[in-house]
Amino acid sequence: MCIGLCLSLLLAILPAWSGTEFSCGEGISLYVSSETPRQGSIILLELRSGETLNDLRGALGNRKLYFWPGADSENLYQALAGVDLSHPTQPTRLQVTARRASGREVRCTANITVADGNFAVERLKVNRRFVELSPKNQQRARRESKVIQKIWATVTPERLWEGPFRQPLDKMKSMGNFGKRRILNGKPRSPHTGIDLSDDIGVPIYATQRGRVALARNLFYSGNTVILDHGLGFYTYYAHMHSMKVKEGSMVKPGEVLGVVGKTGRVTGAHLHWAARLGRARFNPMHLLALPQPSAAESASSPDLPKE
Repeated sequence: MCIGLCLSLLLAILPAWSGTEFSCGEGISLYVSSETPRQGSIILLELRSGETLNDLRGALGNRKLYFWPGADSENLYQALAGVDLSHPTQPTRLQVTARRASGREVRCTANITVADGNFAVERLKVNRRFVELSPKNQQRARRESKVIQKIWATVTPERLWEGPFRQPLDKMKSMGNFGKRRILNGKPRSPHTGIDLSDDIGVPIYATQRGRVALARNLFYSGNTVILDHGLGFYTYYAHMHSMKVKEGSMVKPGEVLGVVGKTGRVTGAHLHWAARLGRARFNPMHLLALPQPSAAESASSPDLPKE
């Protein structure tokens, strides 16, 4: 397991964890990890109440939020919100509603201002064969894109992950290219939606959390690829494997080997492309490694939540 390098990467991404409290009235509070998250990040939310709440619903802009009960309290509810790497840098309404036992609705709102992710831009001039696909490959890429988009749009109603997240490789040698915008031969390409971790062919790739294998197959762009469904619209993605060790539909535990590092698909060297989605929002998966696991008792006295 990496120590020094991983710690420095995490500190660069998430320098501090502290929460902001918004009063919803009548003994109910909404804690938000950051009012100014960067593009490509995640926000942790906690709704705290003196009584049991029902029918919790929420949204950050037009992206739905999914709450789950806190581990140590009947009256603590948590949710994660993804801030897409292309989210507009402007105020966005965060809204949460819940229903008391009496049937009366409670509503909490907050304005979240998304900050620029300051992603790098790379301009390259390359041979046309690297950017222009044959009709056959175009058709294959489109078919596979539809399959993946259908997975992102699927929301498993229960939370499958438990506890802290682990890193997918023993040694985390990051290329630091999350969100990078490439302009090839003068034409803008899609931003890099994951983070590349370089390592040798054959090095084990681990599941970062408990989940169900939503996809395990060879794809045109990403080669041998595994997608894990962690529930509530949350997925992690592992690409360019030399070989895969899991099958679609199976459940995996944190630390279970998914496959080994390779260079399959449209790549020039061996590495793992690691990505994450939450409610279809594309965020830097490195944030998962620093996600806190506060207990209800600790949170009530001194919230320790993430802040950009």
